[in-house]
Amino acid sequence: MSEFLYLASQSPRRRQLLEQLGVRHELLLPDAHEDTESIEAALPGEAPGRYVRRVTALKLDAAMQRLKRRGLPAAPVLCSDTTVALGRVIYGKPADGRDAARMLRELSGATHRVLTAVAVQNGRKRLDATSDSRVTFAALTPAQIRRYVASGEPLGKAGAYAVQGSVAAYISRISGSYTGIMGLPMYETAQLLRAFGFRI
Repeated sequence: MSEFLYLASQSPRRRQLLEQLGVRHELLLPDAHEDTESIEAALPGEAPGRYVRRVTALKLDAAMQRLKRRGLPAAPVLCSDTTVALGRVIYGKPADGRDAARMLRELSGATHRVLTAVAVQNGRKRLDATSDSRVTFAALTPAQIRRYVASGEPLGKAGAYAVQGSVAAYISRISGSYTGIMGLPMYETAQLLRAFGFRI
């Protein structure tokens, strides 16, 4: 049975959700020289589901190399990635406030998908799962979008919003995994971790 795992993510929400599962973990963050941005670039015409699984696999590849390079004790490594999609259009993290406002205008009054892929590896064994949820936004006024962007919350978030933040006041419907929308689907993650010997 594994006593702990490495979390290869800078997301405080993923840390909180792992703690909620009662899983002890240590962070395995990128070195300064690692190019983490290029990993998240979408390929031309790439479908959102394929994109989020590919990016998660690439992040896990990088994390496994990091583990070996640093000579750390062996333990399972968990990676996850979340993307927002409207049709086949992928909404990653906004480049700046203007980009965040554009995304929110396009998501306003519409139902979009939130896909989160999770992958765990220990030695040669690798397992993964994907959560696919739907989120419906009420129509947002330009003033509401401006206020939300000014809060700084959309930056660093796929689709320019955090479901657990103040934007929740404009979400009229959710179907699927709330924790998946946050960034780490608890059900799928628990299933994967049990397969690696964790008691959940």
